[in-house]
Amino acid sequence: MTKRFQSIAADVVLGEGATVHEFVNLYGCTIGAYTRVGAFVEIQRDATIGAHCKISTHSFICSGVHIADRVFVGHGVTFVNDKQPRACNPDGSPKGPEDWRLEATFVEEDASIGSGATILCGVRIGKGAMVGAGAVVTKDVAPGVTVVGNPAQPL
Repeated sequence: MTKRFQSIAADVVLGEGATVHEFVNLYGCTIGAYTRVGAFVEIQRDATIGAHCKISTHSFICSGVHIADRVFVGHGVTFVNDKQPRACNPDGSPKGPEDWRLEATFVEEDASIGSGATILCGVRIGKGAMVGAGAVVTKDVAPGVTVVGNPAQPL
């Protein structure tokens, strides 16, 4: 593994045997043992990834996302952490860290998230649940349930 094309901040915690491919941006996050992180992935501050996970290429895992052990995240999956995103405050001033509220998201053990899915903030994806490719998850997914579509609905 060459670090020439990686941006891994000094405050990243990598578990034993974790694999991080080139062209990533990791800062302030924790990645569990034997987890694999693909190319072109960003994992932000205060995000946690469990052990034995697979984070596929081109995925975005923002602050406040907590992924448990043995979770599969497909290619191009996007997590969201702000229910009311805006660039500026009503007075026109740029929004700063104090001007919005982070909403945490939880993905429980053994869940799978298909490629191209979007996971809105404040939801919990239950143990062993499956999110179909391209789904938009707007509410909790019960353990063991498969959801598809926009908005995501149980099969």
